[in-house]
Amino acid sequence: MNTKYFDINESGHSIRCKLYANDVRRQGMGSDAYAFDKVILAGHGFGGHMDNKATERFAERVLSKNKDVAIMTFNLPCHGNDVKKKLLLEDCIAYIELAISYIRDEFGVDEIYGFAISFSGYLFLKYVHEHAGDFKKLVLRCPAVRAYETLVHSIMKAGDMEALDKGKEVLIGFDRKIKITKHYLDQLAKQDVCKLDFIDLADDILVIHGTADEVVPCEYSESFCEDNVIELVKIDNADHRFRDPLLMDKAIKYTIEFMGLK
Repeated sequence: MNTKYFDINESGHSIRCKLYANDVRRQGMGSDAYAFDKVILAGHGFGGHMDNKATERFAERVLSKNKDVAIMTFNLPCHGNDVKKKLLLEDCIAYIELAISYIRDEFGVDEIYGFAISFSGYLFLKYVHEHAGDFKKLVLRCPAVRAYETLVHSIMKAGDMEALDKGKEVLIGFDRKIKITKHYLDQLAKQDVCKLDFIDLADDILVIHGTADEVVPCEYSESFCEDNVIELVKIDNADHRFRDPLLMDKAIKYTIEFMGLK
């Protein structure tokens, strides 16, 4: 497995990206530019970054048996080494859209899959509702389908809401603290994916959730999947980050099978 870092500089954005593939070199032009013809676009969680171990482990498993596949991931706005200073939902969606355009235009690949964790699960759902058909299959692991509630009840600390109400900015998150504003929080409250209809997309979406998730309760996914007739796989005793390697491998196995890969 090889990796390559690159940037997408488009429409006033500079997106830090990472590619996993057996061969990351450009070999020709057009559809023969690279040695793969399928790309999985992976998204990380809130406060995370593109160099996370979950995506790396997933890439290792996929690439060990699928020579025609690449995994591309990227830093969300204000995450990792991204240069933006203010987190906005419209920028998050723009990053996904520009990443997909890059896969089509630069890699010459139309067969695109999605794999999103936690906060990116919310973002990818929001994106596919507006751009149906961009992903052949979409797998969401512990998606923050109730993004507002997750942020307020599981990530924010005591006093953060009071500070936001006073017009201040607060730093929240895990691997890296992210600065948020009341405007961002209001965006999450207003743009609730649980109020959207995904029934027409249900056959192409799989949700995987750990029953011991301490950040995004499994019940959130149960309700969302039931409302939209989406398949839900519950992994007993798995926490939010799937820190047990055996449980992580089980989630990866379901993901690979749903995507029709080896």
